[in-house]
Amino acid sequence: MTLGHTITIEQGTRRVRVVHDGQVLAESDRPLVLRETGCPVRYYLPPEDVRLDLLTPSATHTHCPFKGDASYWSHGGSADLVWAYPDPKPDVAAIKDHLCFYEVEVS
Repeated sequence: MTLGHTITIEQGTRRVRVVHDGQVLAESDRPLVLRETGCPVRYYLPPEDVRLDLLTPSATHTHCPFKGDASYWSHGGSADLVWAYPDPKPDVAAIKDHLCFYEVEVS
């Protein structure tokens, strides 16, 4: 990590739900909560709790110097709606293969 930059990951206790274009794409009672300096709180969901059959792999890949290389998926006309780190950096290994959406409902 860079001086002053931190990432923490903890097991969440709240229910997370993702609805897009009227379809439930994910529901989880076991999200990983990732807090990163300068970024909004993100919820990483286990793949078993995500409707992968409704997502289409994207050609988009990005690099984060703190987490590694991300792969993306799209839904309908919304490109790159969800991402995951298939081979994250060791400091954030817990998020491996978990999926993260830009917008979620938390209850």
